[in-house]
Amino acid sequence: MEIEHHDLHHEFPEYLDSIHALKGSNESFGGLYDEYHQLTREVERLEEEDLPVHDFTIENMKKQRVLLKDQMYRMLVAHKNGN
Repeated sequence: MEIEHHDLHHEFPEYLDSIHALKGSNESFGGLYDEYHQLTREVERLEEEDLPVHDFTIENMKKQRVLLKDQMYRMLVAHKNGN
């Protein structure tokens, strides 16, 4: 099975400058970024290695990842708009 990668640089290519800026200047964004990428790596590892894990576990991890991405997206939009 081919695994789709979900790092923020692929998810939001139009916000690359804002991602870089916020990672270095906004502690809250940096924490969300780190949590998002750690969760993404774990989901991808479980999928790639086809490890036995309950479907609800993977789905909950993916839902958490979406929530983190939504939070970061709002911060990226605000940053790009100068807010």
